[in-house]
Amino acid sequence: MNTKTLLSRALQPLAWLAHALGPGLRRLWAHAHLASGLKSPLHRSVVIDGPVELHGTRRITLGQRLYVYPGQYWETQAGGALQIGDGVVLSRGVHLVAFAGVQIGAGTMIGEYASVRDANHRRGAGGLRDSGHDAAAITIGRGVWIGRGAAVLAGVRIGDGAVVAANAVVTRDVAAGAVVGGVPARPLHQHHQDAA
Repeated sequence: MNTKTLLSRALQPLAWLAHALGPGLRRLWAHAHLASGLKSPLHRSVVIDGPVELHGTRRITLGQRLYVYPGQYWETQAGGALQIGDGVVLSRGVHLVAFAGVQIGAGTMIGEYASVRDANHRRGAGGLRDSGHDAAAITIGRGVWIGRGAAVLAGVRIGDGAVVAANAVVTRDVAAGAVVGGVPARPLHQHHQDAA
């Protein structure tokens, strides 16, 4: 047997151990990393499946039993705060930006690469980059389902149990239990929530 084959066989148990422990160790590291970057406590029931990119003031409050996929971007600026309720699921690549405030109710699920941003750039003599922002708080109710690639913009309130279709752009309030889709998002139909 050549040296490469011997080395490969010798390392197989270590490779198997790394594979078996990989997800658990990755989650443990991601949880510790996020906890060290926040100004508020992080409950042990929160599952962080990969690193969260934090920017700004880090005024972030997290509930319990969250499931947070990799690739998150969370930013708080000025007086803005991010409040995420219990049992929320944030899929891969979700962007949350709060200059005034973003509140996400318990049990809400936000799909991959969705964006929730409460601020827009102003236009001014100095150009977009140096003209500041206009911001209005966003409130997302309990048990809301926001589809992949959707954008929720400044000042919007989404009622409990509403559904936002994939790739929708939400520019106006959404009633509780409504299903909206399109650009800009418009009501598609109502659905009935299970009595719980």
